[in-house]
Parts: sequence; C-alpha cells; structure tokens
Amino acid sequence: MADDTAPSSPQYRLDGAVAVVTLEDGKANAIGHGTLAGLHDALDRAEQEATALVLVGGAKAFSAGYDLAIMTESTESMRALVTAGAHLLMRLYGTALPTVAACTGHALAGGALTLLACDERLGPDDRPAKLGLNEVAIGMSLPVFAVELARDRLAPTHLTPAALGRIYDPAGAVAAGYLDRLVPGVALVDEAVALGHERAALRRGAVGRTKAVLRTRTIDHVLATLDDDIAALSGPDAG
Repeated sequence: MADDTAPSSPQYRLDGAVAVVTLEDGKANAIGHGTLAGLHDALDRAEQEATALVLVGGAKAFSAGYDLAIMTESTESMRALVTAGAHLLMRLYGTALPTVAACTGHALAGGALTLLACDERLGPDDRPAKLGLNEVAIGMSLPVFAVELARDRLAPTHLTPAALGRIYDPAGAVAAGYLDRLVPGVALVDEAVALGHERAALRRGAVGRTKAVLRTRTIDHVLATLDDDIAALSGPDAG
C-alpha cells in the first residue's frame, strides 16, 4: 500500500524565470517510472514558463539511481526502466534551457548520470557523499547512453576508472567531472538557484543552438542504438 504521508517527488516551483525541481521522496530518491514521468512533466512546464532549470536533490541524497526493486524484478522490467531513463536523460541533456544541479548528497548510477546530463553541477564541500557509476560493481554493464554521457562530460583521465565503477567523494567528483564546484551545504540550493538566475538571463535561442551543436551527435547516436543496446543488457548480478 502506498504511504500517503510520503512526499511527492519531484516537486516543482517557479522562482521568477527559474524552474526549481526538487527530488525528495524522504529516502534515497530511487528513480522509478513515476519519478521519470514527473520529471517529464516538470520539463514540459519549465520549457513553457521558465528560461532556466535547477534540479535539486533531497535531504538524504541527490539520487541513489534506478529503483532496485524494479531493476531486479525481471529482465523485462529492468530493460523498460533503463530505456525510460535513457529517454529522460537525453531530453534533459538536449533541452534548450540552461540546467543547474544541486547535488545534495549521494549520486550513484542513474543519479550520477543525471548529474552528467545537467549543464552545471554544484556539490557540498562539508557533507559526506558518494558519487559515481557503480553498475559494474553490482554486476551490470554500462549501457551505451551511460558510456556516451561519461565520455562527453568526464575528464579523459577518469573515464575508464569511472566507467568501471570508481566512486568519488565530492572533491574527487569535481576532479572527475561529475561536479563543477563545491559550496557549503547550507548554501547549496541558494547558490544553485542564484546560478540559475544568471543563466536565465542568457538568450534561450543562443543557448539552445549551442547545446544542440555540442550534443546532438551524442543524443542521435544514443537514440539510434538504444533498442539494440537495451535488448542485450543484463540486470544487476545477472552474470
């Protein structure tokens, strides 16, 4: 039975020209189909009424990744969730809106990929957090979309160890490319929203065109190979 007292996630609010979307389920922000649908809805709204987007994590984590219960239910359920996640990530990566992530805590697997799909990423300099792609460590190979996001966004010297499962603390995540800079945790959301306002002043057409030039090749490749790639994907601990 659903917990009627659990907060809905994601939550959406408009701060002037900035859409602030918060992932907060009261736990680790595991990403399921409901979260993905909510993020699509938030992007729909933001693209209509805002000129920048800020994605904020919850009190306990930014996101621990895709919902493990769905990922281990069956091969079919795993593949359906990963496919849906890939489509959301490519949409976020390609949106004409400038995007800022406030990484409030742990960001693993799908959570780390969400950071890679955002333009600018702030993290806490005074909170313990683990960030990285831990799929290989739990027996799951990285799909093409994850590898291509990592290739685009991570420092070349960190690409192979990160893809093979190295987990970073916030300072290491800056060096690797998951985060851009660290700020005190108490100021993290305010700093991210302030940065969103700076980016909201940019001309949306110029932002969108430049991001398209930067990323369309990756997005097109991911979407063209997605069905075949997911059809060959095995879930956690599947061998």
